[in-house]
Amino acid sequence: MYSNIHSSMNHVALIMDANGRWAKERGRKRFWGHVRGAKVVSQIAEEAYNCGIKALTFYAFSTENWGRPLLEINVLVKLFNKFLNVERKNLIAKKFKFKVIGNTDSLSKDLKKLIKDIEEETKDFNGLKFTIAFGYGGRNEIVDSVNSFIKQNPGKCIDENSLGRELYNPESGDVDLLIRTGGDQRISNFLLWQTAYAELYFTLTKWPDFSRDEFRNILAKVSLRERRFGQVESTENSTKSKNMACNDNEGYVLNSSFFNFPEEEKVDSLSVRFDKLESSNVLGLKNK
Repeated sequence: MYSNIHSSMNHVALIMDANGRWAKERGRKRFWGHVRGAKVVSQIAEEAYNCGIKALTFYAFSTENWGRPLLEINVLVKLFNKFLNVERKNLIAKKFKFKVIGNTDSLSKDLKKLIKDIEEETKDFNGLKFTIAFGYGGRNEIVDSVNSFIKQNPGKCIDENSLGRELYNPESGDVDLLIRTGGDQRISNFLLWQTAYAELYFTLTKWPDFSRDEFRNILAKVSLRERRFGQVESTENSTKSKNMACNDNEGYVLNSSFFNFPEEEKVDSLSVRFDKLESSNVLGLKNK
């Protein structure tokens, strides 16, 4: 494993797009692209583990994908079954913790049993959290989570932490980076709650051509971004800043003169510059 080179990236999510387009460009049926794309999943999972990623979630099949041609759906389900049978030993050998999220009611009994068996066999592993979203929709997950909380806590108000605990796979945590292959720039109802502050990366590369090298290069590029989560500076000073703003015993407070700008210094005239505010104290700040 590479030594903590991407320590800020704990959870990476991938939208594996453009399998069908990849196949059509080569004069093949759409499902051929899915066959080739399935081989990429295990390669990227291994590379993610080598890079120190703690959780990886693949968007394999959405709730909307049930509207695709029946032949394509059958191929995707069979591929999923084959993938699990082939990768089962690898998941156990590498100590990956396996999980499927989404509505699997339409799958066969044998496939649902296979999923549960692998989840049970890997539930105590502390390696990469390897999650596949199948029959998944982000809006459905939020609705299901809210309903689950209400059922367990009738009459109580729900908050962010409570909802987070009811998500399909809360152990994976918030998404740090969402990668979508194929060139489209949207998140397509994928992990809507978890991607609230995720970095987004869209590549033109179609999923069957997506490689370990490109994955590693994307991690390196995104790791250089400063993630401020809505703040001016990095998050390490957020608690101190919040305390200073809210504590009457230290920092600055606004006095009533803040609201008494001369007409020529109205904000909408853009005549008040930040350096002027700082030097002339035009905001009426008092140092307590």
